[in-house]
Amino acid sequence: MLQGMGRTQQDLLSALLYQPAGMSIDGLASHLAVTRTAIRQHLSALERDGLVLRGDTRPTGRRPEQLYVLADTGKELFPRQYQLLANLLIGEVAQLLGHEQLVELLRGLGRKVAASMEQQAVSEEQIVKHMNAVGYVAEVFFRSSGEQEIVAHNCVFHHLAKAHPEICELDLALIRALGQRDVQHLECMVADGKVCRFQLTSTATTDSDAALS
Repeated sequence: MLQGMGRTQQDLLSALLYQPAGMSIDGLASHLAVTRTAIRQHLSALERDGLVLRGDTRPTGRRPEQLYVLADTGKELFPRQYQLLANLLIGEVAQLLGHEQLVELLRGLGRKVAASMEQQAVSEEQIVKHMNAVGYVAEVFFRSSGEQEIVAHNCVFHHLAKAHPEICELDLALIRALGQRDVQHLECMVADGKVCRFQLTSTATTDSDAALS
């Protein structure tokens, strides 16, 4: 998010947002009332981070002027309402299909995501790696008994799951399909838990079990 940046970089990105055709170093320096050297330094850092790109060059009668444009990743730093859209869509699907069909749909999505990651059963450690790759902050926790749990310190669907607890079925189906074992949801942040805790059981799931889960 923009809040993690300095004021000048925030203003620079905002200026480029309003000028989709791009702005030059001179134009940015004049607009932000800072030196050309400072603009060059900020642009170099933002280019390195993939937030700004070099666009077209503009003829000036002398040396062509390089324009800089906001990259798609830079645009994503500005507010989006994906949460609102997702909440509306889930609500409409729930009304159209009913609770049971919504649950089955979400489980199917979880299995589909798992199939894109692995084609065979994997360990808790590998499941955690996949979860972290898509935005979770998860780890394998070993209890004093030696049993392993998957502990997620965040929920990538938290606000959505608060309104539609069925969303948790997607996580459960993902973990179940990756481990090819049944899974227990021991603690859930949606149900006022501090974390989300999952434990794979020793019971293997078959293809038919997964389709019904």
